[in-house]
Amino acid sequence: MKHVLSLSTLYPNAVNPRFGTFVARSLEALAKRGAERGDWQVSVVNPIGLPPVALGRYRALAKLPEHSEEHDVSVHRPRFTLIPAVGARRNASAIAKAALPVVRRIHAESPIDLIDAQFFFPDGPAAAWIAQEMGLPFSLKARGSDITYWGTLDFAREQMIEAANRANGLLAVSGSMAEEMAAVGMPRHKIQVHYTGLDRDRFRPLTHTQLRAQLSSELGFQIGDNAPLLVCVGALIERKGQDVAIAALAKIEGASLVLIGKGDDEAHLRDLARDLSVAERVHFAGSVDHDILPLVLSAADVMVLPTANEGLANAWVEALACGTPVVTCDVGGAREIITNSTAGRLVDRNPESVAAGIQSVLNNPPMRQAVAAMAEKFSWQTNAIELAAYYEGLVVQH
Repeated sequence: MKHVLSLSTLYPNAVNPRFGTFVARSLEALAKRGAERGDWQVSVVNPIGLPPVALGRYRALAKLPEHSEEHDVSVHRPRFTLIPAVGARRNASAIAKAALPVVRRIHAESPIDLIDAQFFFPDGPAAAWIAQEMGLPFSLKARGSDITYWGTLDFAREQMIEAANRANGLLAVSGSMAEEMAAVGMPRHKIQVHYTGLDRDRFRPLTHTQLRAQLSSELGFQIGDNAPLLVCVGALIERKGQDVAIAALAKIEGASLVLIGKGDDEAHLRDLARDLSVAERVHFAGSVDHDILPLVLSAADVMVLPTANEGLANAWVEALACGTPVVTCDVGGAREIITNSTAGRLVDRNPESVAAGIQSVLNNPPMRQAVAAMAEKFSWQTNAIELAAYYEGLVVQH
């Protein structure tokens, strides 16, 4: 078996079980394929950043085991010193120095063929340095904010472009993301699009008559059987646009909005809902179990996400797979997912346009099975097949 070591600061753990789940599912699918076919063994180095004094939420992170076996993937969690708010410039080098001894130990036990980074910053520059020290080929993947945010900061952009130029291959979560990578100075000829996967057994249309009643019990608030139900899935941060969704809700009589996710904007969003007199129609569900999310999406009439930027939002794909059309903004890979009116609407990022898009779907709802068919090409099995072939090509070329 060939052996890929993936460096990923985005990876779920016992403290943050929903953090980077899409990275874990992709690598787990590759590992499962490897176990069945004997082609790729997968190890993960998930660096944990801790400040000099680990207080509050960092205290629980400090107690995570440094090694565990998770779904056919060997996960290693070395610690590096993190200076919150001001230390980003040195994070890549700190991660590389903390991870290199672990990588050397893994390599001694089971030789590594390829180094991989699942997020472009700070993972990418760190992986590039480790690969150079180890004399191994490496690949870097861009997912969204690693380019659209970190790419706007001079120090991060310089580190990322240097890493990209040295990389044997680059991945992007969408065609749009590939063009954004090229726009900041990365070599376009190295970039290959690698779409997200999807658990098709979990995310599918669920249509039993007591679905909303069951959700009301699970989530702790009442969801009416007949009123329009909107759901917004994403961290409660300004970029995701829940404030725009709430303002749009105020223009749609009788509808309710369920916000799935947590984040720093929650207090502001609660205040906004109260100010717009829709507080009784906006429900804050927080982070929900992954088995509950398909129920919420299946029960909803529309998934609304007025996001400012994305690579390719998993929430778009998951909603479609559950038969729920999407109203979102024309950003990132949205045009690659929302390709016609069956899938939903692409709208401007303001309450009026979002409300009009939602009303358009509510007035002419598509058949759920037709919506679900729009996500047909997404699966973790396909994701793993494409990733295995891409990695194979890099190793052969090296």
